[in-house]
Amino acid sequence: MTGGTMQRTESLSPQGLGAALELQDVTYRYRTGRGQVTAAGLGPLDLRVAPGEFLCVVGPSGSGKSTLLNLLAGFLRPQTGDIRLDGATVKGPHPRLTLVQQEAALFPWLTVGGNVSFGLRGLSRAEQARRVADALALVGLPEMAGRRVHELSGGQRQRVSLARALATRPGLLLLDEPFSALDVNTRARLSSELLEIWRAQGITVVFVTHHLEEALELGERVVALRQGEVALDAPTTGVSLTDLQAALG
Repeated sequence: MTGGTMQRTESLSPQGLGAALELQDVTYRYRTGRGQVTAAGLGPLDLRVAPGEFLCVVGPSGSGKSTLLNLLAGFLRPQTGDIRLDGATVKGPHPRLTLVQQEAALFPWLTVGGNVSFGLRGLSRAEQARRVADALALVGLPEMAGRRVHELSGGQRQRVSLARALATRPGLLLLDEPFSALDVNTRARLSSELLEIWRAQGITVVFVTHHLEEALELGERVVALRQGEVALDAPTTGVSLTDLQAALG
């Protein structure tokens, strides 16, 4: 953040409310090169996330975390079951949800402002400019719309990636280990800022991480995945690090 101060803006989330998410009997299994179904994947999984909730998902490699995010983002379709966002079945990428990945994945030929406005095509120039300004102010980069990507630090790039997601005014924000490539101090600072944004905007957040301590610090609720199934689902206020470690085996 610029000067370490969170700047206030209007709510970027529609009606200031996050989206309701529901997975019912969802499964997804990968296949070998010969078409045989493998054990790797997800489910059967039932999961409900309330509007405005901050849910953290943890688990070791191969536990189904990435598969879950790809299903929620609409990049994969469940082989059985149903995923609903605000009561409507998710059949592909949806305007009410957006994904922030581990790498910022910014376009180097665009300015910061150009990157943030990339998902706003179809809106008027005036509306795009307003949303870019609001989103950059929210992540503490109000003066950087004209900067180039190569001029930014790793933490600033991730803020721009988050601003790009917020500018679309999602109801559901999916985060795939967004701070894992950052140093400890930057990671802690951005985690704190993310909580401020969540509290101010009322967005529903699903945050995937392999850091158990991070999940307990950030989330209202934590889901632990093991071999594609839910090993633990509980409010973080009632879960210890030891509980999580035991659930994950």
